[in-house]
Amino acid sequence: MTRIPGDIRDIIEMGIYLPMTITVLNRDLEVISKSPFKLKQPYLSLVENSLKQAQRDLSEVRQKLRKEHIKISELKRDEAFTLYSFHYKGYEEQHNYFNPRIRNKVSELLEDYLLQKRNI
Repeated sequence: MTRIPGDIRDIIEMGIYLPMTITVLNRDLEVISKSPFKLKQPYLSLVENSLKQAQRDLSEVRQKLRKEHIKISELKRDEAFTLYSFHYKGYEEQHNYFNPRIRNKVSELLEDYLLQKRNI
């Protein structure tokens, strides 16, 4: 039984997914800048704008987490699952996340940012 309300859990999960999304966008920027595209600038601009929006959203999420006194810690990772610990209002909960689910959610966020559909 979880003591974390659904809306708070959504914020916590964004605190997990957004840093991964930003890492992927940073790597993509690096790859695009080294690629032999004839016209790199449109691709760079698209990824840079997506990265800036993701960073703004992460900043908002972190402010919400601080306001609610929530801490997120990664405890353990293996091939299939990642175990996170959430501290919320004096309680600690541990949740296992299926790694392909994390990957799918990050992929979905990337698509939203690149298509400029994302608002937190």
